[in-house]
Amino acid sequence: MIEDMKSKILRLKKEKKAVILAHNYQIDEVQEIADYIGDSLALSKIAMNVKEDTIVFCGVKFMAETAKILAPDKKVLLPVAEAGCPMADMVTAENLRKTKKEYPEAVVVCYVNSSADVKAESDICCTSANALEVIKSIDSDKILFVPDRNLASYIKSQVKDKQIDMWQGFCIVHNRVSEDNLSYIKENYPVAPILVHPECRPEIIEHADFVGSTSEIIKKVKELKDKKIIIGTEEGILYTLKKQNPDKEFILLSNKLACVNMKKTTLQDVSNALENDINRIEIDETIREKAYNSLIRMISL
Repeated sequence: MIEDMKSKILRLKKEKKAVILAHNYQIDEVQEIADYIGDSLALSKIAMNVKEDTIVFCGVKFMAETAKILAPDKKVLLPVAEAGCPMADMVTAENLRKTKKEYPEAVVVCYVNSSADVKAESDICCTSANALEVIKSIDSDKILFVPDRNLASYIKSQVKDKQIDMWQGFCIVHNRVSEDNLSYIKENYPVAPILVHPECRPEIIEHADFVGSTSEIIKKVKELKDKKIIIGTEEGILYTLKKQNPDKEFILLSNKLACVNMKKTTLQDVSNALENDINRIEIDETIREKAYNSLIRMISL
């Protein structure tokens, strides 16, 4: 059944001149049929340069929106319309406009995990992979960072010469990792290195051996000689980690590191999107142009 579905998708992809992008947090079967797998930054860059007419984005809505912002001439399909991001919903363009008035001198840095409307109200975007570089590149010493307070807190600990005011949003998955989880892991795997995503809470990051984005964690694992490694990010990353490091064992820092929204997309959904041209991403051109400017300032770094 699965193999038949994969064959159908490959056929449809060729017929529709489509390319499939999948985030590292997608289910294994979806990652297997993707042309490109990566984190937000990598997939954003890929979206700008694909030659195919259609992009099927296996991820959540803000990711598909980002692809459309960067590649407006492409048809962008999101296999599951309801695949959203709770953190992205924690900030709206209207609320951001009001808050900007309270910080008139601040440069607004917007985490890519946000809607097109919010990106349009921001000065520059960032991802977890390049947030530190983006913040350091800004001339102003006053920053308003939206919407992830945990990523902002981590950056703040690394950049002492800037005032960083943070929105109180968070990733519901990474924010679940608790000190109890940490204590259990340290007791049962005392010598295993702990690699965590900066969307985790500060008290978790404080005890990590390495803090990095999805792509940075994947790269770091390759460099480590340890045979047992603790992973503190969404469990979908294990697909790539196991594939690239068959000789290593990976233990999740928490048993709750699964994003329900990322797991909504199935092979059937990908097939339906391709076959029926459903869930097309459309963005108002005025909003798109403003959001594009915020994204391209990031990418140009």
